[in-house]
Amino acid sequence: MANPQRQAAPRLRYAYQIGAVGEAGSSDRALYREAIADAVLLQEQGYDAAWMVEHHFSDYYPQPNPLLFLSHIAAACPGLGLGTAVMVLPWYEPRRFAEDLAMLQSLTEGELHIGMGRGTAKSEYDAFGIPMATARDRFRDCWEMLRGAMATGELGEGITLRPRFDRRPNFYGAIGSLESAGIMAGLGLPPLCLSSFPDHLLKRILDTWKAKTAEAGGDADATFPISIKCFVAETDEAAREQALRHLPEFFALQVRHYQSDDAPWGDIPGYQQFNKMFANLRSLSDPANLGPYLAMNLVGSAETVTRRLRQIAALGFNYFLISNATYGVPRAVRHETIRRFAGEVIPRMSEPAPAEAAE
Repeated sequence: MANPQRQAAPRLRYAYQIGAVGEAGSSDRALYREAIADAVLLQEQGYDAAWMVEHHFSDYYPQPNPLLFLSHIAAACPGLGLGTAVMVLPWYEPRRFAEDLAMLQSLTEGELHIGMGRGTAKSEYDAFGIPMATARDRFRDCWEMLRGAMATGELGEGITLRPRFDRRPNFYGAIGSLESAGIMAGLGLPPLCLSSFPDHLLKRILDTWKAKTAEAGGDADATFPISIKCFVAETDEAAREQALRHLPEFFALQVRHYQSDDAPWGDIPGYQQFNKMFANLRSLSDPANLGPYLAMNLVGSAETVTRRLRQIAALGFNYFLISNATYGVPRAVRHETIRRFAGEVIPRMSEPAPAEAAE
């Protein structure tokens, strides 16, 4: 099966994940305005797209309907690309999801990037009354319905999709483990990765996806996005100070949202690995433990961030979804990173690396 996202020579592209964040104590209305302000600045600074996550029932990114929010961004920022990281497919009725996405695609002038996943928060599954053990099957059913609707314009016998897709969005499958890479390859979905995995595992994920895709007769050339936390300041010290001030609360919110202290995934099929993956989440809410995490992400001056970004690009990634839009991060800090990354990091990435320049 040919990969519709093939690029002969993928160029490096850059996007930013907006979110309902801002000063602590702000109203939801105010937080949504902050996300819109970030999107406007992204377009001014020449970013590829604004992406959003989906979460429910807590202070951890209170944005339960990314497609609705992105339709507003489409009107506020005509031509800006839009993305999701991710839409949690098991929570959707497949036909309704296909309709909603087709409607957003019809309303926007920009490119669509639709990251999709199973979701990790058991509390959200419980609130929706959906057994978490059914997540993989529900994900597959929703994706297959959507893929079929794009090909045929039908949502089943005698059921017509309106509006129709007149352009195909870019689709990606979220990666929660090495096993997920093979599963997503089987579904024809390029991997959407997180920088919280060590580099050697990120490389194995891409290599596994490419190998499985090639074995199936597919095209392993694709857009490979990776989501990365990013704080860029004038100096390494200033950027680290920003990250150490704001990231601990981000991780504390994750602990509460995912209930990670209780290891709620137990023996749920397909989720057992998350008990181990989330075991140290509590420790990351202590600034003293964040050193390795900062090193894996993009924290520092433009020179330092460029050096780390080159390392990530060398693994095979070509689409970089950066963000420092986390709980409590004020607009001034977010916008400093947005401006410095666009004005100082991206131009450096288009230049030869120092070692190459010396040859």
